[in-house]
Amino acid sequence: MKFSRIRDLREDHDKTQKDIADYLIMKRGVYQRYESGEREIPVWALLKLADYYKTSTDYILGRTDRREPVV
Repeated sequence: MKFSRIRDLREDHDKTQKDIADYLIMKRGVYQRYESGEREIPVWALLKLADYYKTSTDYILGRTDRREPVV
């Protein structure tokens, strides 16, 4: 599954893959594989990214088009 929204969110926040990989404490190549769909994103990383971008995991996974998290 390709996670194009994590790329879109990263670019919208003017961050590099290395910036986000550093935030997740992983190598850039591992993070790049998440964006390209070569690897499934682990739940812990999905949760951290949702918190970082202040959005929902459903938005990142493409289950909704609403960026704001439901409170």
